[in-house]
Parts: sequence; C-alpha cells; structure tokens
Amino acid sequence: MQDGVIKKNLSRRFKIKTVFSQDDPRCMEEVITRRLKHSLDNPNGGFGKLPDVIFADGGITQIRATKKAIEKYNLDIPVFGMVKNDKHQTRALMDENRQELEISQNLMNLITKFQDTVHDTAITYHRKLRDKELTKSELDEVEGIGEVKKKALLKKFGSVKKIKEASIEELTKVKGITEELAKRIKEID
Repeated sequence: MQDGVIKKNLSRRFKIKTVFSQDDPRCMEEVITRRLKHSLDNPNGGFGKLPDVIFADGGITQIRATKKAIEKYNLDIPVFGMVKNDKHQTRALMDENRQELEISQNLMNLITKFQDTVHDTAITYHRKLRDKELTKSELDEVEGIGEVKKKALLKKFGSVKKIKEASIEELTKVKGITEELAKRIKEID
C-alpha cells in the first residue's frame, strides 16, 4: 500500500524455498527476508523501496518472525500484528510488546480492505499451484510433450494408463504426436 492506496502492481507472491513443513512463522520470516533483500539490492526495482511499516497477519508469533527478518538487515521498520476476533476478523493492531493499539474506524476499514486483497491474491496463487500440481503426470517427463500435446493425449485416451497401453500407431493419430514422440511415450515406466 502506498499513501493509503492499495498498489496491486507492488504485490508479490513467494514460493517458499527453505521451509518444508507447515510452519507459518518460519515461512513468514523467509518471505519478509527475501522481500527486504530485493528492496535493499535494487530500491528502484520491481519490489520498490523499503516499507515504512509492516502489518503481520497474526499475533505475537508472526510479529516476532517478521522482526527476526528485519533484524537481519539492521533495519528499523515497525511491525504490527492483526488481532482477530472469534470470527477471524481483524479487530485491532498489536505491537511487539503485545500492546493493542486503538485505531480509527477508517484505518480499520483500510486494513480490512488491504487484508482482503492480500488474501484474494494468496488464494488465487494457491489455486493456480494446486491446479498445476493436479495436472502433473508422467507425460511431463517426456521430452517434446508440452501442455497442448498432453491435453490432446488425455482427451483421446482418458488417462495416462491408457496412453501407456496404446500402440505407437494409435498414439500417432493424435495431432502433433510423431512416431518418435510415440516411442518416447512408450518408454514411460
């Protein structure tokens, strides 16, 4: 957000690279570390300048993870956690000393709007990753088979199992599948 306006062109999605379990604080630390590094390395680049403040979607654990990332670069960026009510809606902000801050309704509305935008971006990204994972198959390992040919094969045969059972002659009847590609497909274990 810049000057109270959500800037979608400044939003970034990060694929977690160093955490291999469901550990939200460590994931948050990784993302904040990488985000800050981008801004420090190239302040005029796509990530923009360093933030004036960071709002962590969570309580003291998320605040601490965010502060840990900030401290790696000896920066002084304030961090506030979003305190939720029993309906998982943000009701207040908390500082690193667990002090809740009174904020105006206008600021609360802005934070909620920002939070909703961030959640929508994250959900869309995770759906895209999930859909990509669902369409993964052994065909992805065959050199020369891209998404178009894979879809054509699956449309014709219905499953990877049936594709593997098909003859070279049957496979070459699918648009774009040459005899050479058909032979590679038949080599799938």
